[in-house]
Amino acid sequence: MLDFLKNSKKTVGLKQSLKALRKGQVKTAIIARDADERLIKEVLDICERDSIEVIYAEGMKELGKACNIDVGASVVCVLK
Repeated sequence: MLDFLKNSKKTVGLKQSLKALRKGQVKTAIIARDADERLIKEVLDICERDSIEVIYAEGMKELGKACNIDVGASVVCVLK
């Protein structure tokens, strides 16, 4: 399902994703369903405000694997 991430220009992780979101560089945000809601609230708020598409991944482990990293990721943003 998330195979497109391997070849996409993206940010991985909360800090880098928030930075890109604040700069208006994001086309799509992918959020892990098991990510801490308090941590991803700002991501969701910016996505709603700026009408950015949000996709939910099954979990942080799956999202990390889709990005070719060995650890989980709570948020990944596909850049414009």
